[in-house]
Amino acid sequence: MERIAYGGWDNCYRLENKALEVIVTGDVGPRVISLAPAGGHNMFKQFSDMMGQTGGDEWKIYGGHRLWHAPEAKPRTYWPDNSHVTVKQIKNGLQTIQETEPDTGIQKQMDIVLDGRNAHAVVTHRLTNRGLWAVTLAPWALSVMSPGGRAIIPQAPYVSHDDTLLPARPVVLWPYTDMSDSRWTWGRKFIQLRQDAKARLPQKVGIGLTDGWAAYYLRKQVFLKRFKHDQKAAYPDFGCSFETFTNADMLEVETLGPVVTLEPRASVRHVEHWFVFPGVDIGRSESSIEAALAPLLEKSAAMMK
Repeated sequence: MERIAYGGWDNCYRLENKALEVIVTGDVGPRVISLAPAGGHNMFKQFSDMMGQTGGDEWKIYGGHRLWHAPEAKPRTYWPDNSHVTVKQIKNGLQTIQETEPDTGIQKQMDIVLDGRNAHAVVTHRLTNRGLWAVTLAPWALSVMSPGGRAIIPQAPYVSHDDTLLPARPVVLWPYTDMSDSRWTWGRKFIQLRQDAKARLPQKVGIGLTDGWAAYYLRKQVFLKRFKHDQKAAYPDFGCSFETFTNADMLEVETLGPVVTLEPRASVRHVEHWFVFPGVDIGRSESSIEAALAPLLEKSAAMMK
């Protein structure tokens, strides 16, 4: 762990091993502003007009990876994270803690731990109720990806109508979702969403993603996000444990934890495993994507043990 100046902020913190570099902000947050394989490109979008800014009462996206609480509502969800956070070194990583949000009574925390050798980070998100009454919410982890790539979301395995009558999982649409938009590819094995700087209208979909993973592909780099989906739990937004959103600037890869009611002083955790694999060509066809991702899924599963 090394304290550095980065992107106009005086206080940022770099975690790195031989395979991966992670940069966390200290002047705003909690937020991971950069994620890159050794010698590779930052997978996270950075909004240049906001980099280095602090203070103010307006929420700013900044870029990178952030922690929210669902379901989405204004102003509760959009409480600005424009102030200094407490950063502490922990074993193989760091802990970043926000001051309690005065209007919501919720305190946000992220623990980022690096694998000793591999391009693997474990990100533990924690929401704590510091208020005087119980609050119902779900942890919501959002990664803002650099433009020009594709989100890849696994479809449930195909099963014949002769063999099953029940649905596999929910696919949830927003009022502005256009399933005919050319950025979508609705395949038999994968749903793909392409980020396009020329596209004017946003797109979003949510899924009860029982597979527990999704990927983003950009510049021959694969960002693989893995998480746990609890099939017995209730999730926000009609049962979504995963959501993706895109507009002309970026694409978000988002996971959500189950809905919980937090009593005062109680906390809820939501864990993501991040992997970055450089030098990968996934191609365009479903067969080439499956062939490219299968060994990465196997490798990442081994790293998580």
